[in-house]
Amino acid sequence: MASPGFERVWGAWLDQALLDLGRLQLNRKLLSINSSVHSARDGCSKLRVENLGSLENVETFEALGPWDRETVDMTVSQSDFTEWLGGDSSTGQRVCVDFVKSNDSPSSESTSSKSNHSLRLFSGNDYLGLSAHPSVRLAAARECLLCPTGFAANMAVMTALSSVLKGTLSAKGGAFAIFSDSLNHASIIDGVRLAQKTGYAEVYQYRHSDMVHLEKLLLECKLQRKVVVTDSLFSMDGDFAPMTELASLRRKYNFLLVVDDAHGTLVCGENGGGVAEAFGVEHDVDIYVGTLSKAFGCHGGFIATSRKWKQWIQSRGRSFIFSTALPIPVVTAAYAAIVVAREEKWRQHVLWERVRQLSAGIGVDLVSPIAPIIIGSADEAVLASRELLQAGFHVLAIRPPTVPEGSSRLRITLSSSHTEADVAALLDALPSWIKERAKTRPSLSISSSCRWQPSVLTERLGLLEPFSSRGSKQYNREAGLSRL
Repeated sequence: MASPGFERVWGAWLDQALLDLGRLQLNRKLLSINSSVHSARDGCSKLRVENLGSLENVETFEALGPWDRETVDMTVSQSDFTEWLGGDSSTGQRVCVDFVKSNDSPSSESTSSKSNHSLRLFSGNDYLGLSAHPSVRLAAARECLLCPTGFAANMAVMTALSSVLKGTLSAKGGAFAIFSDSLNHASIIDGVRLAQKTGYAEVYQYRHSDMVHLEKLLLECKLQRKVVVTDSLFSMDGDFAPMTELASLRRKYNFLLVVDDAHGTLVCGENGGGVAEAFGVEHDVDIYVGTLSKAFGCHGGFIATSRKWKQWIQSRGRSFIFSTALPIPVVTAAYAAIVVAREEKWRQHVLWERVRQLSAGIGVDLVSPIAPIIIGSADEAVLASRELLQAGFHVLAIRPPTVPEGSSRLRITLSSSHTEADVAALLDALPSWIKERAKTRPSLSISSSCRWQPSVLTERLGLLEPFSSRGSKQYNREAGLSRL
């Protein structure tokens, strides 16, 4: 619920801006996309999705199926594999398109060709393993503000916020201030830079997840309209933004809170509603930005917000206006992913069990499915990645400029398609010196307080109470995903 102060600062401006849009005939219409898909998976299911509002026609499952291996197993040609190990740049033209369909060990030969090399992926973002799910390819679409990518979604939000209708009453609102976390994703950074170039946005960068520093900057800023933008789950560090503290500051300073939930949607929250739902502050976020290319297993980006903000962004967000709409099959697959994630809750539970297993195995207190192991030098990180590749595991070495100098790392990402045996094999393959580096990595300043896990794991394992179950608050099963 927006406070009177927030409505006075942002609500009044938005209402006037939308009136100006209408007067100038610049407002774009909200449209729903509807599709009916009739198909079946060969030899596997009776799947037919005939109505976009129907869930009973979408087939879901109680455990991993053979198709799930497609999300974590891959084969590459022996020549490409040799080039990778040698540090050469492969063109990828010889990479096999057939995924491994068996549960053989990573070092086993592909059933499709003896000249191929099998790898087990610990480097993707398909957290729930939905990209290969039979139902994700067949569904129907709902209305949503969709963009070609999550990058484009962030750019659309930032350019819309800084858009001014010259000569109108809303233009008299003057400049506004943007406060951005220092470790925000490049798409946020580029969007903020574009907003700054308009001359209407002052930009402040606060230290990573440092709420004391953010509040100091908020107090020093004399502009009335303020925006705070942050990732919810940081992609290279695997830590959560301090959502409860951000929500508290929002209520105190009446800023617009924009959250990029790319790595949190479907992964966090009892309903899969993301990091804000997990910490019980979903109603304090004004604009959600996300991607369909990670836990959704699809492609594209989305912006979820109020109808008024939707209308403004789709009318003034340049990367939305000047892009082609997503193809219908992509949209239908994204909707199917929501349905499957909602019905197959075990996928989320398995994912977090894998987080717990990896955390115990390397002796590091992990708080998310993103597990960075800080190595230090770029050369050592590449060497570590290459050792794992030779053992049959694809784990990326992250180097500058993606991360600061001296903080190159291995970035292990987990999926519900990984089995307990997969993670155990990875732990066995990790050289002892890498495990020691993991234990000595700088502790995240907020990791002790910003953590979440599904309540079913808390109840079974007797672990720390998750934020989303505190008190007597009851969560509406439909609420978490309704905004998508």
